[in-house]
Amino acid sequence: MTTLTATAPTRTDGLRQTLLLAQWQLRRQSQYLPLMVVVQVFMAVATVVGYGLLVGDPDPVTALFLATGAPTITLITVGLVMVPQMVGQARIEGSLDWMRTLPVPRVAFLLSDLLVWTLIALPGMALGVLAGVLRFDVDLSIAPWFLPATLLVSLTAAAVGYAMATVLPPQLAMLLTQALVFIVLLFSPVSYPAERMPAWLQTAHEWLPIEPMAQLVRAGLAQETFAMPARSLVVLVTWAVVALAGAAVALRRRA
Repeated sequence: MTTLTATAPTRTDGLRQTLLLAQWQLRRQSQYLPLMVVVQVFMAVATVVGYGLLVGDPDPVTALFLATGAPTITLITVGLVMVPQMVGQARIEGSLDWMRTLPVPRVAFLLSDLLVWTLIALPGMALGVLAGVLRFDVDLSIAPWFLPATLLVSLTAAAVGYAMATVLPPQLAMLLTQALVFIVLLFSPVSYPAERMPAWLQTAHEWLPIEPMAQLVRAGLAQETFAMPARSLVVLVTWAVVALAGAAVALRRRA
């Protein structure tokens, strides 16, 4: 007599499911990927050229702020703007609910989505670095930990955007992304030092993830000029953990 015993899923199975889901997501969005890359390129180049027109011939430190700010803006806008818009649209049309019926853990589904959006953000970031160097003629001193730092920034931005899109009503989340574009471009210390902002806004950014993201990318691209404060790294990691937890809880509740 033969008996069948169910085996619990292993970590290898979970990793394989996550990678397969990520591959499926990339294929599902393949028709939009070229447009996403074009939008990122436009965002990076427009940021560099636009700020260059505003400041004219900047001093070396200002030039470094502008050159390192362009790739940071690209990473942040993909996570905080594009991710909520796409996830919100998927919720409205019902495709997100259908995808959650697949026999895979919700955590694997979440991680695969974040992996896809993290990878999508990297080409625009690289082109932003190139555009900044060419426009402002700066010499970068890239830190050895720049690549994992970039992945952390991209993952955090995507996690916050994903959590926002799953916790808030879709229409509200998509409207909020429109405000975030102006906040990131104009009212965040990404392409200029925080000292130029009012004191209350400086205090707010000490607890928000945008300034730590900019500091990490800036220090990774120009380590001889800028440093990453330990407090900012803690704030950034905390936002990443809280956003991942919030998105995971929201996905489980919306079974």
